[in-house]
Amino acid sequence: MLKDNLVMLRRIHGFSQEEIAEKIGISRQAYGKWEKGTTIPDIEKCSQLAKIYGITIDDLIKTTTVEGVGTVPPAPEGKFLWGSVTINDRGQLVIPKDARDKYDLTGGSRLIVLGDETGIVLLPAETFEANMRKLLEMASMRDTEDTPDADRL
Repeated sequence: MLKDNLVMLRRIHGFSQEEIAEKIGISRQAYGKWEKGTTIPDIEKCSQLAKIYGITIDDLIKTTTVEGVGTVPPAPEGKFLWGSVTINDRGQLVIPKDARDKYDLTGGSRLIVLGDETGIVLLPAETFEANMRKLLEMASMRDTEDTPDADRL
């Protein structure tokens, strides 16, 4: 709910109720009522709050619950949290529908599995391959810039 997100986001960003109220031009008491859930902000104030926290208005007003964790704060704009998945005995997992829809993943879609010490990332193969081509092109341009001309030898 909105009130839960307001409390979480304010605390994560290290603001007091007074600081947030000042940023959006209301009293601390009015803001406190939003966090208690006794009143709700209008759409303009929601827009201001979303900008302060770098999220969308939609993410400000909805709550996400992750199994085994509980309610989690909204992700920054352009970032997504679709929940958790369980790997079956064959090493397979089901990607949540919202994620499949967002990246147009269907049966037969290729994904690249990347990772570091903290976890793994699935990346659409086409995106990875396009980025690798760009990197290789940039590297080859640098190689030609670093190679002395034959005339100078």
